[in-house]
Amino acid sequence: MFPFMLRLAGPAATLAAALLCTAPRACAQTELRMWTLLGGGDGARMAALVERFNASQREVRVTSTTLAWGEPFYTKLITSSVVGAGPDLAIVHLSRLPNLAGGGVLRPIAAAELRTAGLAPGDFYPRQWQKSLYAGRNYAVPLDLHPLVLYYNKALAGRAGLLDADGALKPLVGIDALGDAFRAVRQATGRPGLTMESSQSSYAVWRLWVSMLAQRNAPLIRDGRFAYGAAGADSLARVARWFQLGYAQPGLDYAASTGQFMGGQAGFMINGAWEVPELVRASRRGTLGFDYGIVPLPRMYGNDSVWGDSHAFALPANAGKPLPPHKLRAALRFVAFVSRNADAWAEGGHLPAYRPVAESPAVRALMPNRLYAGAARSVVYDPDGWYMGAAGPLEAMASKYLPAALSSQLTPAQALRLFDTEAARILARRAPRY
Repeated sequence: MFPFMLRLAGPAATLAAALLCTAPRACAQTELRMWTLLGGGDGARMAALVERFNASQREVRVTSTTLAWGEPFYTKLITSSVVGAGPDLAIVHLSRLPNLAGGGVLRPIAAAELRTAGLAPGDFYPRQWQKSLYAGRNYAVPLDLHPLVLYYNKALAGRAGLLDADGALKPLVGIDALGDAFRAVRQATGRPGLTMESSQSSYAVWRLWVSMLAQRNAPLIRDGRFAYGAAGADSLARVARWFQLGYAQPGLDYAASTGQFMGGQAGFMINGAWEVPELVRASRRGTLGFDYGIVPLPRMYGNDSVWGDSHAFALPANAGKPLPPHKLRAALRFVAFVSRNADAWAEGGHLPAYRPVAESPAVRALMPNRLYAGAARSVVYDPDGWYMGAAGPLEAMASKYLPAALSSQLTPAQALRLFDTEAARILARRAPRY
């Protein structure tokens, strides 16, 4: 050791070490608070990614808190951000971005800020990136895409003559072909041809209805007013008919409908891709009792449109308490880590939005995701509007009235009239600024 270094021993050495930490945050660990609405398998996977990130370095520690899905989460996020008490980072749905960004709940993310984390708009699929923009500015980093898909029980579908020589579902093209498939299972097996959540407050009928409108090139809303017209009434009547003819059991909540399919008691299930992990887990354990398949939602009308949504990372504005630079860098560093390790997230059935991972050989070969990955080309989100999106005001009203048409409590025309009348009041309101 050189003489001048020896002279730094003792108290002087401590002083020298302290001087080395005079750069901002040089020696302190940055604590990052994140809120999510991810439950079940999604919650477990995100928790594992957080743990991996925390273990991969010492500069940043992410603490994740899971809140109740839906409106409770968004109400708390909005309220906390307005008073400056929100988290540093949040996972939201892109369908809620017009409400959150337009309402001042989120802060924009500049391209230069993304570059510090090694991210760029071109790293993400255009449809998801475009949905991350509001008024021309970026407010979120998309994580995934989760579309509506069609699950099928190969044993029941096979008995109904619906499988080809390789054991895959024969193409179902047209609304009549889809209904005929449900009927064939019912007649051949005595079990429901279809299961989907259909109780009051169910969202599945809204997602299916939005898909059907898009396939018919029928706008839901135009110039601030409902514009679905005869196409909307006919589409809802078609779905209601499946229930009236006994192809599907009305009144099932989410758990009951998924349980019906998982128990081998229904030929088909219309649900989101987020149910994939449960099927994979049960199949691996040998407790499922049947082989299953998945296909994109069939083309019922003129195109392949299908409802979908995306989880995304966003930065709450936290009025009066803007995110310090060191926390911004930490947040985007974590977002980049999750994006680059989204193969683990894909195991939850989601299609990654980060292209380098989504287009990797491993993810492209991932089963059963590759069976429905093509749906990403045809996804449609809820139309833009402060009242739209996951568990938003309009979807809540739709879940109040549309399921009643499936249980014959209301005719499809009555259900839509009540929905239209009540929801029109929301459409007429000025977008809130929180």
